[in-house]
Amino acid sequence: MDSRTEKPFVSLDHSLEQFAADVRYYLSLTPRQLPSRYFYDDLGSALFEAICRLPWYTITRAEMRLLAAHGDGVFRRLPSLTHVVELGPGNGEKLRTLLEAASRRQKPMDVHLIDVSPSALAIAAQAIGSVGDVRVITHQATYDAGLREALTQRTGRTLVAFLGSNIGNFDPPGASAFLHLTRRAVRRGDWLLLGVDLVKPERDLMLAYDDPLGVTAAFNRNLLVRINRELGGDFDLSAFAHRAVWDPEHQRIEMHLVSVSDQIVRIPASDSTVRFASNEWIWTESSYKYTADQIVDMGAEASFTCRDQWLDDDAGFALTLFTAL
Repeated sequence: MDSRTEKPFVSLDHSLEQFAADVRYYLSLTPRQLPSRYFYDDLGSALFEAICRLPWYTITRAEMRLLAAHGDGVFRRLPSLTHVVELGPGNGEKLRTLLEAASRRQKPMDVHLIDVSPSALAIAAQAIGSVGDVRVITHQATYDAGLREALTQRTGRTLVAFLGSNIGNFDPPGASAFLHLTRRAVRRGDWLLLGVDLVKPERDLMLAYDDPLGVTAAFNRNLLVRINRELGGDFDLSAFAHRAVWDPEHQRIEMHLVSVSDQIVRIPASDSTVRFASNEWIWTESSYKYTADQIVDMGAEASFTCRDQWLDDDAGFALTLFTAL
């Protein structure tokens, strides 16, 4: 059973006070946890971009291949499209690839980018702004708040893009709640484009989440760096090891930070003193994997019907286009 209780799409105040409160709360749970949304400070975002370029992390390249191969087909199916909304755009490369197909159709459209990271929004906006006849609007907000802002007073049809297998960061109830939230935000006849990583051999998954260069380990430990910098913590990075675990029953990769000895960590801004036993761990992220049929069923449960689905069999990745019922 997944003991995580966070729902990252819920509107939250991402102030230092909220960060401190979340760290205090989640480190008090059993097992100890830290919310994965706090990975993405400027350094964390840069490390994740590096992960996407690793030869063992195939998600980004597989999705880019599908977008390049089928982007034109996506827009042929959406003749009345006037708005594109991307949740968590990263560096903008994926949506840029998709929009390059749209630019050949000579139709102006508004592109809304939603992310809590201002640096990510700036990079993505620059990448996308030069593509065809588009107007880029950024929303520094959580997904639900950003959707409300982006979809107020609009005309025409909207495509919401949620790429990079970001839906895998939700547990199944959270993924369902996210899709229901998205369906409430859009209108009947609007579209959802979902990129999802598929279940694949354990060896491939372990290489992707525990790469030989240690970039994913640095990404994981950077969460402790952020706590030290912003909350005055005294985490010793060398005293925590990165660990990735595949849970086949729940179809998820878990990322942990494992204490290598008995130790005490103090976090003044969180008013926290945490005692770690040797081999005790902090659960920092879950990444759920799906089958192609599970993706279709998940959309249907939230009142989206599958319009088309494209698979990259070599990397095990699916791009699915839904219509809102």
